[in-house]
Amino acid sequence: MIDLSGRVVLITGAGGGIGSATARTVVAAGASVVLHDVSVEATLALEEEIGERAHRLGADLSDSAAADALWQEALRVHGRIDVLVNNAGIYPPAPLDESLAEWMGVWNRSLAVNLLAPAVLCRAAVATYRTQEGGGIIVNLASRAAFRGEDPDYWHYAAAKAGVVAMTRTIARQYGREGVTAFALAPGYVDTALNKVFAEEVGVEVAARDTGLGKVAQPQDVANVIAFLSSGLATHATGTTIDVNGASYVR
Repeated sequence: MIDLSGRVVLITGAGGGIGSATARTVVAAGASVVLHDVSVEATLALEEEIGERAHRLGADLSDSAAADALWQEALRVHGRIDVLVNNAGIYPPAPLDESLAEWMGVWNRSLAVNLLAPAVLCRAAVATYRTQEGGGIIVNLASRAAFRGEDPDYWHYAAAKAGVVAMTRTIARQYGREGVTAFALAPGYVDTALNKVFAEEVGVEVAARDTGLGKVAQPQDVANVIAFLSSGLATHATGTTIDVNGASYVR
């Protein structure tokens, strides 16, 4: 049984499907949560549902300074953060027939939210964990796309998530002796609003046929793995990327 009693977990993008499922799961295991989303209103209902062990903050992660300020503000809530879950992400299309300026605009925003903001938060977490009693855990949401690539309009997303994997491995290798463990998760298709366009234009059943299970992952499937990694029971798996894709891509 996973026991997260006394642990404080910061979850970015907590208003979304995976983020909210993760918040409920770690709180059920005893943790307190700091819920982040781009606006505080996005997590109001979740905070009310969870109760006194939830605290919500807002920050636009396309701004690196806002990402750094988020960590400092979250740290002040309980005086410590034991687990950072870098879950927030965006998935805008960048068609090749757009102008270079438009195409680069999507790339810049995608990299800012999907790679640079996690990097800034990891930087702050490492600095904190190196001196915090008991160290700390980082769980970064990558993607199957980091390994098998992505659909034609989403080069930027695959590139950002590959960067998240490389960053996680580096943190694990370089700071493990200072109390920092780091993991990446690589989900495939998860039934969330992030995949709304695919669901509407192509269909969830198409994604389901791509898996070895015949069904797509739900947010809870990812949240369960995050809760386990947050427990500290997988220390020697630090640096690992865990696939949560129903065997749609087997490495």
